[in-house]
Amino acid sequence: MLYLFSGDDAKNKIINYEKFIKSLPKDVEVFRVNRNDFDQVQIESFYSGSSLFSTKSAVVFSGILEYEETREFILEKLELMGKSGNTFVFWEGRLNKPILDTFRKARAELNVFELPKEKKEKFDNFLVANAFANKDKLNTWVYFRQAVDVGVVMEELIGVLFWKIKDMLLKKNFSKFSEEQLKNYVSKISYLLPEARKKGLDAESAFEQFLLEAF
Repeated sequence: MLYLFSGDDAKNKIINYEKFIKSLPKDVEVFRVNRNDFDQVQIESFYSGSSLFSTKSAVVFSGILEYEETREFILEKLELMGKSGNTFVFWEGRLNKPILDTFRKARAELNVFELPKEKKEKFDNFLVANAFANKDKLNTWVYFRQAVDVGVVMEELIGVLFWKIKDMLLKKNFSKFSEEQLKNYVSKISYLLPEARKKGLDAESAFEQFLLEAF
């Protein structure tokens, strides 16, 4: 079974994606795969029936189709995945017609959420920083995904968040986070990109992991 959630309307995409994930049977084990932990052998085991994991699995791919090396492998295997007893879910940004047609051909359920052209304005990087400062985990992630979908450079988002946390420290704004927590965040953000490069991770995955684990 194949399910695609794509488009640049991140808010509606997230709402519908989360409803879908919650609707999965409780005995289904969910595995998440992004570019950094993409393993062709493991993925083949999920759709070939030779998986050593649970009897039923749901494999969630995030941003896999953005990169040529992983996109080609996935598109070639879509029909095999569709015939599998396991569930394959794809979380993507805006996709072109040929890719959508390939999913249609494989009988995937398409959930495409796109913003009207008049609403596609320049993204406000402070949305992520302000949601983070308010300790609003859901909106921090929603705004982060919106930024990714419209192509905001990660260095810009990270820089604005770094400035926001430093400002909270200077103003002694400890209503949501302690001084120690804020200092820890500043330290982590300072080394976030260099550490990601050392480990071979991309900026998007490293920053998303930081946001999800912050609180």
